[in-house]
Amino acid sequence: MKNTHQVYLISDSTGETLDRIFMALKAQFNNFNYDLNQFSFTRTENQISTILNSAKKQDSPIILYTVVNSKLAKFLADEANNRKIPCFGVLGDLILNFSKILNEKATHRPSAQHVLDEDYYKRIEAIQFTMNHDDGNNTDNILESDIILIGVSRTSKTPTSIYLANKGLKTSNIPLVNDMTIPHDVIKSKDICVIGLTTEPERLFDIRRNRLTSLKENEASDYTNLEKIRGEVEKSKKIFKQNKWPVIDVTRKSVEEAAASIIKIYDIQNKNV
Repeated sequence: MKNTHQVYLISDSTGETLDRIFMALKAQFNNFNYDLNQFSFTRTENQISTILNSAKKQDSPIILYTVVNSKLAKFLADEANNRKIPCFGVLGDLILNFSKILNEKATHRPSAQHVLDEDYYKRIEAIQFTMNHDDGNNTDNILESDIILIGVSRTSKTPTSIYLANKGLKTSNIPLVNDMTIPHDVIKSKDICVIGLTTEPERLFDIRRNRLTSLKENEASDYTNLEKIRGEVEKSKKIFKQNKWPVIDVTRKSVEEAAASIIKIYDIQNKNV
């Protein structure tokens, strides 16, 4: 049995950046066994010493950190080295190199990316708008959307919409029961970025069946009838083609990957590229 590493993620802020970097890192190793220990808002030497003392007692500890205060980061690196614990700073060298290129001294301010500025309030507004326009609700002002997602049930419309909203994009999503469920204004509009989401029928069948199982609803219905699902998917594709809307197949795409494709389409349509 392979050794289980104790991974310590130490951040002087929320830890969101470090968490995403670790997720990308671990995805490159198929046999990486680990237990995760996360510490956010770590801003004193005493906090760091306590964490390192705990890590020293574990088998195979590894430390990754994002600490922008250079003095505190050096303390962490030195103390980890004294305890012979592998320790890797994620932002340190990058900030230093950027400082040299830009010929500008870095602020070394924790949580600088979380400032309550115009972009922050834009994201909050987008999130509120998106939640109010989920699953075909509140279509009266739907043309205020930046992006409208359309697809049959369980094609990841809601999670993708929320992800896009966190990027500051007002996103509405409409479940495609039939073409009559699409507001006429959306069909007529030439300005809104409307994108169709589709998936393979067999995959959709599995998702819907698992959904009903989780709800303890096991009665057979059109919702989980494979032939009906194939018909739904084909009809949705015809509607997308008829309206000349770009289509994204989400069968093998994560929400993040689907959102990246959507943003690219949005940028092209709005000539942001």
